[in-house]
Amino acid sequence: MGFGTKKDLLRLPYRHYYPLGRDYPLGRAAAVVATAFGLTHAVGAAAGPGDAAFGEQAEWAQRYDADPRLSVSRSNTPVLAVETFAATGQAIETYRQIVANGGWVAVPAGQTLKLGGSGRAVVALRKRLAASGDLDPSAGASPIFDSYVDAAVKHFQARHGLLQSGVVSKETFAALNIPADVRLHQLEVNLVRLRSYSGNLGERFVMANIPAMAVETVENGVVVTHHAAGVGKIDRQSPVMMTKAVDINFNPYWTVPASIIRKDLIPRMQKDPNYLADHKIRIFDKDRQELQSDQINWNSLDAVNYNFRQDPGGDINSLGVVRININNPYGVYMHDTPEKGIFGDDDRFVSSGCIRVQNVRDYVTWLLKDTPGWDREHIDEAIRSGERVDVKLATPVPVYWVYITAWATPDGLAEFREDIYQRDGFGPVTADASPAPLPQVQPLPEPRAVSARSPALEPMNDDE
Repeated sequence: MGFGTKKDLLRLPYRHYYPLGRDYPLGRAAAVVATAFGLTHAVGAAAGPGDAAFGEQAEWAQRYDADPRLSVSRSNTPVLAVETFAATGQAIETYRQIVANGGWVAVPAGQTLKLGGSGRAVVALRKRLAASGDLDPSAGASPIFDSYVDAAVKHFQARHGLLQSGVVSKETFAALNIPADVRLHQLEVNLVRLRSYSGNLGERFVMANIPAMAVETVENGVVVTHHAAGVGKIDRQSPVMMTKAVDINFNPYWTVPASIIRKDLIPRMQKDPNYLADHKIRIFDKDRQELQSDQINWNSLDAVNYNFRQDPGGDINSLGVVRININNPYGVYMHDTPEKGIFGDDDRFVSSGCIRVQNVRDYVTWLLKDTPGWDREHIDEAIRSGERVDVKLATPVPVYWVYITAWATPDGLAEFREDIYQRDGFGPVTADASPAPLPQVQPLPEPRAVSARSPALEPMNDDE
């Protein structure tokens, strides 16, 4: 359900229709930590090396697992929901209070902090986590990185879209040391963005949040599936847009853009004459006749005069086994990838504007839910066939590519993501209008009847 049924609510400034932040502390889930672990303190306990000045140390409970009540579970409330809008306004009030209280201390970033470590940096880390509600203040100011701090770090990492390792390394240090007033500004900017999606978005729709590198499918106001995503690089940004998914290509072909022929294919063929054959890339001339690689002079730019098309195959094809076509003027789309390892990375700004979707079969199954004859069994069968199969959605599904770097969930958690495209007002790019991705190249007409239009293409070097 979209926002259309709650227009009166949305017209009001957020401070008019929900209580102040102090009534709903932002990190209230962290308050259970001390109770869960039975934290006690002993005066005069030995401090870690170089920290004899500290007279207090936490006595570790003989367990290191985090309290399950502290874990951050995925919210079933869509990012584009009136409840998210209201919760974000609530978080603004909370962060205004944090800023008024002086914000939080910086954590020295000279060394990696993890369970079992000690030092003055851990004391600063405790103060920082307590200030944002990730660690209950009653956990104390010990210089020991104990299980309480480990659980709090994982809680913090979950709210910032980082892998929940409990280890404070480069990415976590960077997120910790962003000042509170910057986080407040992010929330205020994104409240406006969330408000812009105040119409009826549809009973079923897809949201791709670019800075969060995430895709969610929504039905009847509830998130049905979550997907990690790979999105556009800083210099090849994924565009913000409202569009619709219209058809799907199983086992798609991929055609290499001319720029990649120059930058990648020619140098690779100079080093390895079998490169094209090994990667199942065929060559066609302007008359659509297939050529052999030894008919081209690879010590020149002769190759740019030909078309290079990669055969279907989920293990090698740059589009994986599925491509989802969405109407747009940028030549971008959503697709699978053979490089599944990217979905385990914190940084997934890897494409030339297209969006790669983790667990793409689940995503496609949801898209084709109302298309007769296309249940999960038939989808898997089409992929196993290895043949190009095109399916038109019975009803096009609305798709929203958005740029939301901060929001809050109804349970009181403030979520933040890196402002990778510098649109929150702290960098040279502040507008929500995306620079167009690089031009995409159309493939050769294929020697068989197809129901979908020929695909636009994403540069190969993003997937190799």
